[in-house]
Amino acid sequence: MQAVLAVDIGGTKLAAAVVGLDGGVLGRCQEPTGDGDGAELFDRLCGLVRSAQRAAGVLGGSCAALGVGCGGPMAPQGETVSPLNIAAWRGFPLRAALAERFGLPVFVDNDAKAFARGEGWLGAAQGERNYLAMVVSTGVGAGVVVDGRLLDGASGNAGHLGHVIVTPDGRRCPCGAVGCLEAEASGTSLAAMTGRPAAEAPEALRRRTGRLVGRAVASAVNLLDLRLAVVGGSVALGFGAPFLAAANEELAERSRLSFARGARIVTAGLGHDGPLVGAAALAWHGLGVVLR
Repeated sequence: MQAVLAVDIGGTKLAAAVVGLDGGVLGRCQEPTGDGDGAELFDRLCGLVRSAQRAAGVLGGSCAALGVGCGGPMAPQGETVSPLNIAAWRGFPLRAALAERFGLPVFVDNDAKAFARGEGWLGAAQGERNYLAMVVSTGVGAGVVVDGRLLDGASGNAGHLGHVIVTPDGRRCPCGAVGCLEAEASGTSLAAMTGRPAAEAPEALRRRTGRLVGRAVASAVNLLDLRLAVVGGSVALGFGAPFLAAANEELAERSRLSFARGARIVTAGLGHDGPLVGAAALAWHGLGVVLR
């Protein structure tokens, strides 16, 4: 069996699975991210990976590599990570720690960039050479593909669409700025605004969230000459049709240049498996495997 280990690290949950070269997800396990110090969180993550291996019936030496999508920001190649939504990890040496624990090649990137790889491989952006894929969940991030290449940027942190300003006089963001998309549209911010879980948001707030996502996507579309944005994550997928309709209405209103007209926002083709398939795609890419 040709397979890799895939890990998705977010502010709300940790997930792990074994993923084959066909993109099939086996032995998926997840648990809340929770609190605790950095070492305790790392130990729980490793235990989750072992559980996924057991659930998939895969022995320790049967996987070729380990791919990790993690919230940012981070140092290049994930040598250290400092996710805004995981206070226990500041400058945590994630890649080296995982390589030592599992004895495998480990490839780490921003979770939204990994998600973009997965959607380009088997999801809603399959066959596209120019697109962005964004996660609207506990936090908000994106991966951007231009001319068939995933953009990294100077430090590997390209794609932080959650920190595009969409409401100049809006809420204070965890990054320190005011009015970021993440401060207005993330699950964490929505819960803080309403005092209820984001999943219980009324339709008016779902539509407002969609409009703000569409506004941020329009900025990227106009800047980078893109025609497609794929959205996933618990907020985007959970808010459904009102969110998506409002996002596309706002995108159309704010993308008036001739090359940008007709740009569209679609939901993730891989559904809730997207982050793990993306982490697997990152691992295969790191090993030099060309995915088809």
